[in-house]
Amino acid sequence: MTSAPTPPVGFIGLGNMGGRMARRLVDAGHQVLGHDTRPENITACGATPAASVAELTRRCDVVLLSLPESKVVEAVVLGEEGLLAGAREGQVVVDLSTSAPDSTVRLHGELADRGATLLDAGISGGAAAAEKGTLTLMVGGDTAALDRVRPLLDAFSVNVFHCGAVGTGHTAKLLNNFLNAVALSATAEVMVAGRKAGLDLQVLLDVLNTSSGVNFATRNRFPKIIHGDYLKGGLTNALMMKDVLAYVDLVTGLGVASPNSAAPLASFGLALQLGYAQDISNTVVDAIGDVSGRVRVHGGAYDAGKDKS
Repeated sequence: MTSAPTPPVGFIGLGNMGGRMARRLVDAGHQVLGHDTRPENITACGATPAASVAELTRRCDVVLLSLPESKVVEAVVLGEEGLLAGAREGQVVVDLSTSAPDSTVRLHGELADRGATLLDAGISGGAAAAEKGTLTLMVGGDTAALDRVRPLLDAFSVNVFHCGAVGTGHTAKLLNNFLNAVALSATAEVMVAGRKAGLDLQVLLDVLNTSSGVNFATRNRFPKIIHGDYLKGGLTNALMMKDVLAYVDLVTGLGVASPNSAAPLASFGLALQLGYAQDISNTVVDAIGDVSGRVRVHGGAYDAGKDKS
């Protein structure tokens, strides 16, 4: 007796991060049915195009989402002929987006009414880790559903942490992204100051990375940036600002004071105002440099085209 063919894995949102994760799934031997507003993204990662979200939902038992924000996730799930309309008993939806936890909990309830399960799976590591399959995942939701999809998640991650109930994965993601924003913006300011003070920035980084100022930006970002490599392809300034604002909403709802949110809000807000919205968030150092005497930490030519001041 011939067994039924294995359903494809559905993947909605095949941009900067989703496309890389989908490629890892394809390379691991999984058939991926993809949907994206840009059809070229689907074929670029090796997925098979789905004619619509409705078709993808109908054909796939597991659907992964990698979308810019909760509003987009809600549109995909709740929209006409969206995921909810076609959801069925036993289906698992994994939201890999950076979404607002309260929205995640609401969508979980809607899908649960149809017998489907939503897992929220915040990711960390950026485009480089997605490409190498070394992401860290923070997952909230049903443990049995997580066990079921774990072989798929293993294709693009090396660390998978079950954080608790639905919404806890996205909560952990916002907390992590806030610290990332603080470290990046503060380090950018320090590097501009170091440049203006006449320090050798490689020596400064060596000092920081063996001292108490060490952080992800000093270790992994600025050793490249000071040589002109901004590691393009990662989170944009606009998305970083969106994540910091989502963090502020989260902690406000929790009744937690947030005196430390002012700095990244100011830094990434500056980057947006000076024309860096769609550039990688590492260019926040250029925005700070623009208003600090037209400084470039890599020593290259100043790009006046970005300065709107």
